Amino acid sequence: MAHPAFRAAAVRVRAPATSANLGPGFDALGLALGLYDDVAVRVADSGLHIDIAGEGADTLPRDEENLLVRSLRVGFSALGGQPRGLEVVCANRIPHGRGLGSSSAAICVGLLAARAVTTGGEARLSDETLLELASEIEGHPDNVAACLLGGFTLAWGQAGDVRAIRMEPAASVVPVVFVPARPLATKTARGLLPRTVPHADAAVNAGRAALLVEALTRRPELLLPATEDRLHQEYRTPAMPESADLVGRLRADGVPAVISGAGPTVLALAEDGEADKIARLAGAGWTANRLSLDTEGARVLPLAGSEQ
Repeated sequence: MAHPAFRAAAVRVRAPATSANLGPGFDALGLALGLYDDVAVRVADSGLHIDIAGEGADTLPRDEENLLVRSLRVGFSALGGQPRGLEVVCANRIPHGRGLGSSSAAICVGLLAARAVTTGGEARLSDETLLELASEIEGHPDNVAACLLGGFTLAWGQAGDVRAIRMEPAASVVPVVFVPARPLATKTARGLLPRTVPHADAAVNAGRAALLVEALTRRPELLLPATEDRLHQEYRTPAMPESADLVGRLRADGVPAVISGAGPTVLALAEDGEADKIARLAGAGWTANRLSLDTEGARVLPLAGSEQ
């Protein structure tokens, strides 16, 4: 592959927050949410300059260790070569370490931006390859599939490849997220999972995951039973007892509530007319946000003031 040429103009990429698992769909199901990180990337003559505003402004690295930059580098390598320099400007709104897919957003932004600033990038790097690369960087496909495709997604491995399909969530479903003040590392949450689970629990989850596809796309009245989980949430309770307690209280009130991804954010899948009331149920220590469903996924947008 010949060394690529790069566009002089900056590109802007927007990526949505995501919630993975959704109860029983461990490492397979994901949902794109209407909360976004916006990033502008420009190829420069030399060096690396990173400007970060919003979430992570005080904690994220401003060098080659930055996850977004590492993802840019992976994308450029797949496209045939690295640019001489980069300028990256981030406006981050997705909370970090809360189970809302901030790392997946950074990964998808980096890969999409690398393709967008490369001349002929879409011909060199397909959407299918983007998903493969994003899954490899993240370590699992559920969040990155939802981030790239938008909507409600199902991801799986097949013959060593990663595949994903997008489904249309019911328009009446409104995500409500309850975000705690303290983060939780995904590595910590995954470390609590057992190597094996009882066969009966696996059977329940298989049925509930299948039901969730029907419930979230066509029959939201089935969301409460469809979001029951026996594979991961209970095992992670020691790392997030307040989140587990909130999930239990909401479900006891008939609200389909789950741990979002690895936690500790709690996701409720509310009916439109109930969302505002549900958002008031958490109490002190939580920031409740009623969100929309993202239907487009990560995408390249015109820069502010541009006619493109």
